[in-house]
Amino acid sequence: MSRDLLMSIVGMALFIVCPRMAGMAYIIAKHSHVSLVYTALFGTIVAIPLVVAMVLIFDRFGLWGALSFCVLTDLGAAFVMKEISIKAGIETFVVAVFVIIGVKVAPYITNVFIK
Repeated sequence: MSRDLLMSIVGMALFIVCPRMAGMAYIIAKHSHVSLVYTALFGTIVAIPLVVAMVLIFDRFGLWGALSFCVLTDLGAAFVMKEISIKAGIETFVVAVFVIIGVKVAPYITNVFIK
């Protein structure tokens, strides 16, 4: 296994476990009475084909194609979470909006520090 592949794998694994995931765990814990361990375990299994699909979409359509797919999955998450409570659905939607804003703003902020 090459060093680049190993670093890419570790980077992806650490990035998947991100503040957004903690936010979803918080929303699920706050609005339901399910085991977060089971939710995380089985949610990860269900997410594997979605992550592969996102990567394939990125490969074919670039960043905005992949982001469009991710926005659809976020809207799906908000729709599903509203079944737990409407507040959970709205909170999930707000998190998705901030991610989109972050993707748009990040390059400008980076350019302030690195020219």
